Amino acid sequence: MDYVMTGLRDLTTLSICLRMILSVLCGGAVGLEREYKRRSAGFRTHILITLGACVTTLTGQYLSIYMHYFTDMARLGAQVVAGIGFIGAGAIIRTQGNQVRGLTTSAGLWASGIIGLCFGAGFFEGGLITTALILLSEIVFSKLEYWMRDHAPEVTLYIEYKGRSTMELLTKNLQEMAVKLKRIEISRSGETGENGKRNLCAVLTLQLNRDHDTERLLEYISMTDGVVEVEEL
Repeated sequence: MDYVMTGLRDLTTLSICLRMILSVLCGGAVGLEREYKRRSAGFRTHILITLGACVTTLTGQYLSIYMHYFTDMARLGAQVVAGIGFIGAGAIIRTQGNQVRGLTTSAGLWASGIIGLCFGAGFFEGGLITTALILLSEIVFSKLEYWMRDHAPEVTLYIEYKGRSTMELLTKNLQEMAVKLKRIEISRSGETGENGKRNLCAVLTLQLNRDHDTERLLEYISMTDGVVEVEEL
């Protein structure tokens, strides 16, 4: 087994093909999970990043071993790590309610680049184990994260509503539900309502009881008369 792995770490045609194929498969596996959740960077994006990082590492080795260029083979890989940061920044967006989305996708893109570097360098064990751990964190640990968020003692909500009377009605209903309003910030949004006036926006920090469920609370607030939009921050 060690003899086979040693041979695969050499820069041969078989080794190059294997490294590139593994990069495509592992990058695609991570991208499929993002594609399933309809994220901005999905299946093809992760494949391209992983494959590109792999070929970059292979190019550095080729220049050093066969072209006899006196250069640092790790330099090209270092530039890949920095360059993926710019791509990942494009996956991060800020919603109207000041909620930041896309951090997990951005981190997944960066990690996919690292997987490609591992395979390009012949570090097959590192690439395969990293892929498995990434899928574990995105599929299994995400459910744990959602469960903890739904059962959190506090929740911060962004609400867009039509007028002051809507907020008065909402706060009254929350008090009847034994939901404590800890903090509220009100401003005007850029959206214009049916009456020609800009809607109001509020960021509410609520303290929940154990009996309350965040999803049901969001559904209840969205059904309140005058509420235009509600989302959890």
